[in-house]
Amino acid sequence: MPALNYNEQEIRETIDRVVHRTFQMDFNWDWPGGVAFYGVTEAYEATGNAEYIELLKKWVDEQLEDGLPKLSVNAVSIGHSLLTLYKVTQEPQYIEIAEQMADFLKMEAPRFADGIFQHTVNSEDYNFPEQAWVDTMFMAGYFLVRIGVILGREDYLEDGIKQYHGHENFLQDPTSQLYYHGWDHTVQSHMSGIFWARGNSWAAITMARALKNIHVTHPSFMIIEGSLRDQLAALVRLQDESGLWHTILTDPTSYLETSGSAGIAAALLSSGKMYNKYINKSIQGILGQIGEDGSVHGVSAGTAVMRDSVGYKGVSYKRIQGWGQGLALTFLASLLTRKQW
Repeated sequence: MPALNYNEQEIRETIDRVVHRTFQMDFNWDWPGGVAFYGVTEAYEATGNAEYIELLKKWVDEQLEDGLPKLSVNAVSIGHSLLTLYKVTQEPQYIEIAEQMADFLKMEAPRFADGIFQHTVNSEDYNFPEQAWVDTMFMAGYFLVRIGVILGREDYLEDGIKQYHGHENFLQDPTSQLYYHGWDHTVQSHMSGIFWARGNSWAAITMARALKNIHVTHPSFMIIEGSLRDQLAALVRLQDESGLWHTILTDPTSYLETSGSAGIAAALLSSGKMYNKYINKSIQGILGQIGEDGSVHGVSAGTAVMRDSVGYKGVSYKRIQGWGQGLALTFLASLLTRKQW
């Protein structure tokens, strides 16, 4: 297997640029900031740069001056930052608020079938009754796993694991092993039936991370590991020579998309040396999408489960997005932490 090929100093400098550009963006308490700041926490863990935590703490503290806002499944993703802030500072307010968010999921978040979260957002204009979106695996499922481990709360942990199993059952295609973007339980349909790149990255990166929090003797460990193993084997065979993946994974006429590519590549890093040749391509492809000012380019805008492939191809990718910054940071940080492993 080839060794990973990158310049560590270049990676550290790129991380620094991306972090500082991220804090020049404006976020509210919702998933764009949730993903962006998750990437910042990954950057801190990999580099030990205390400035990143100080910037994040300042943002969170300012938000909390107004109290905890209305929550949704997507908005709970900010909880990832609270868990890291608590780990670093040991200030109780962060874990207390994170626990309130976990309790919201446990007691108030809409569910269907055998307890799977319905996709909800912080807007009354959008309602997706009894729909599962793959995004939830990152936004809420992984958060519950993390806080369950930190607090020793089996109920949180098991509820998080339940989300992984439910989304696998509804969304992973047994033939291709890719994840569909969404599932409508009322009509028993995958709607447009698209294998969306960023959606597959949500599944892959959070399964890879969850496995580090679930003991190998837990019966769910091998279920999640098997889902991830088969998904990654399918994904590497769809990688473009540029090192990126197309926004519709199975359609090479769709544009190459950076955020999904970064999440997929970060998940590949969890598999030891097996996928190094694919990761080396991704290193160059993703670095090539990061500007001198730290902006991550080629990131598709917020994407609903579109009606058809034309809809996905029409999603704009011209602007900087919080999830693009966060997933790029997650990949770059994973390169450094992989070296430590």
